[in-house]
Amino acid sequence: MFFTVPTLLTWTRILAIPLLVGVFYIGLPRHTQNLVATVMFIVFAATDWLDGYLARKLDQQSSFGAFLDPVADKFLVCASLLVLVDQQRADVFVALIIIGREIAISALREWMAQIGASRSVAVHMIGKIKTTVQMVAIPFLLFEGRLFGAIDTLRWGTWLIWTAAILTVWSMVYYLQKALPEIRRRVKK
Repeated sequence: MFFTVPTLLTWTRILAIPLLVGVFYIGLPRHTQNLVATVMFIVFAATDWLDGYLARKLDQQSSFGAFLDPVADKFLVCASLLVLVDQQRADVFVALIIIGREIAISALREWMAQIGASRSVAVHMIGKIKTTVQMVAIPFLLFEGRLFGAIDTLRWGTWLIWTAAILTVWSMVYYLQKALPEIRRRVKK
């Protein structure tokens, strides 16, 4: 299941990340780079939904795809956050909170899977809400302008990315609380 259509879409999302980052360093006019990066991010983010849909529709779900998909999401979000920090559109503390949580929860999930308790840290609605808010905030920040002549995307994106950071901490606490009983049980052995 390494080269199924859904998995190839996921690989495309990973391989395209340098293009998204590179847009800001090839000398395009600021408005053009913002527009191109925003469109690219939206397209890449949409492939996340599309690869999952196709995996179910084509009956091409695989454990490798289930592993690779969230990795691609994390790469996309982390790379975008680093660009936004570099472009001074996102606070470094927001990036540290979000990226730190991703590393911590990924490590927790890996460890819980090794001890056979991965169900206790399965994806929860708070994590999905956090991801949705991030995926709306990032293109707003990448665009950094007025949408439809009225919406200040930098202001809205800043508000949304801080909301995502709060939800990030909340979801991390939730997952740690779910894992804590199993962790305590293992420490006592």
